Amino acid sequence: MDISLRASFLPHDDPDASLAFYRDTLGFEVRADVGHGGMRWITVGPAGQPGTSLVLQPPAADPGVTEDERRTVVEMMAKGTYAGILLAAPDLDAVFARLRAGDAELVQEPTEQPYGVRDCAVRDPAGNMIRIQELR
Repeated sequence: MDISLRASFLPHDDPDASLAFYRDTLGFEVRADVGHGGMRWITVGPAGQPGTSLVLQPPAADPGVTEDERRTVVEMMAKGTYAGILLAAPDLDAVFARLRAGDAELVQEPTEQPYGVRDCAVRDPAGNMIRIQELR
C-alpha cells in the first residue's frame, strides 16, 4: 500500500498566538487561514513539504462535542495533556535556540533519551506538547 500522512489536527484557543508560534517561531508556511462562525482554522506546514500539513482548529469545532466535553478539552489543553505532535530536525540545537529566542514555553532542553533519541520538548500557545527529535 502507498499511504502517506497528509494532515494532522491540533486544537488552539488563540489563533493569532498559534499563528505567530508556528509561522514565526517554527518557520512553518501558512497554507490556509479560514474563518467561519467566529471560529478559525489555520493550516501550516514545513517549508519544502507541501504534502504535509498541520491544521490548527478551535476545540469547539465538532458539533458532536457536548459542553462538558468542551470544558474537559479546554482544561486538558491548559495542562498540556490533550494533544501533541512529534517533529524532527537535523539540527536540534539550532531549533531549540530559535524556540528559546521566540519565548516559547520550554519543557525540556535537548536531551539524550534512554530510548535512543535526542530530543527536546516545548508547548505551543494552546498548551499542546511538541517534542522535536534530532534526525541522525
